[in-house]
Amino acid sequence: MPQDDTGTGAGVSRRKFIAATGAVGAAGLAGCQTESSSGEPTEAPESGNANQNTQQATQSESSGPTMLTAEGSSTVYPIANTGSAYWNSNAPPTDGEYWGSSDESTVPGWEELGSPDMRLADYFASLYGFEPTGKSATPPYPTSVGLSHSGTGCKAVWDGLVDIGNSSGPITAELGWSESQANQRVVDHVVGRDGQPVVVSSDIYEAGVTQLTGEEVRKIYQDEITNWSEIGGPDQEIYVIGRAEGSGTDTSFRLNMLGSANAPMPGVNTRFGQNQQVAQAVQQNEGAIAYMALAFTGPQVKPIAINFEGTVYKPDKDAQHTIYDSDYPLNRDLHQYTKITDETPSGTDKREAAFVNMFLTTFGQTLFVEGQNYIPLPTKDIEAQKAKLPEQA
Repeated sequence: MPQDDTGTGAGVSRRKFIAATGAVGAAGLAGCQTESSSGEPTEAPESGNANQNTQQATQSESSGPTMLTAEGSSTVYPIANTGSAYWNSNAPPTDGEYWGSSDESTVPGWEELGSPDMRLADYFASLYGFEPTGKSATPPYPTSVGLSHSGTGCKAVWDGLVDIGNSSGPITAELGWSESQANQRVVDHVVGRDGQPVVVSSDIYEAGVTQLTGEEVRKIYQDEITNWSEIGGPDQEIYVIGRAEGSGTDTSFRLNMLGSANAPMPGVNTRFGQNQQVAQAVQQNEGAIAYMALAFTGPQVKPIAINFEGTVYKPDKDAQHTIYDSDYPLNRDLHQYTKITDETPSGTDKREAAFVNMFLTTFGQTLFVEGQNYIPLPTKDIEAQKAKLPEQA
């Protein structure tokens, strides 16, 4: 596709243009992106008149902040999308379903915020200088979260297609960058953690396979163990499910279980692009095993305990060692990446900062992280993440 870096009009960045128009999805534009030999994204011409596009973006900016867009990981999606829904509702402080109430808070962290007499998005946006609207379903600026996988989210934020790239794997592994490249190009906002479980179908669990060793899991995915009878289960072939290559869940599993993001997994029978699809496949197929995000487990998709070198990590939160522990070998960070640009050398503009900051409170960790069955960050980690954000107004 021919390259033309003037397609969105002089003086208007692609990032601002897409957020301002909101007419074309990131997925549709992704096909018109190419990359130069230096790794920098280049742009193909957009349809329509460039001057008209510039005018639309300018008008949007003059009338108020542009929409905040995010894209990527199906693991991070429940956190980001629930936060987006609450943000866009802009509920008043009297709405106990969202905030709790000043008399009897239903969401821990409400009192820590000083019981602000503002609507939800109004409050968090005002910390970064945005004017409150005082209206339901009318936040100071809207937010939109797309669902795909980590590799897509990382590439979309780097290509300037979205403001935030959601990823459950490190961007270094997703895009093949060095740590130095990542530090120069993006800011990594960690908003929670996932104790990535290994799950089996209900028939296998009920047959007594409720615990495996890390080595047994490794051998299953490397096609060295192919029948459940080899590891104490029924005489049945193992149906091995994996995530799509490029998903953060797949990247993290290979890194943590197999030692390399590119480790081969010849034992995999089928792959799916999203956690929802993996959960459905485990429910619908006997003899199944899979790796996925905690938020998508349940009675028909049961996590098993894993013995790593003598330490047994169980899915029970009350156990001595659990898959929720920070030292669980498959534990991983959940990322929201923002891009460093000439316009935003800090890597995070005030719209992005206000939204990310919402997750980095006791309120946000309880409601959006722990509420989705993920692992909230310790206080010291929350403070470290907050330090990456620009100063509040």
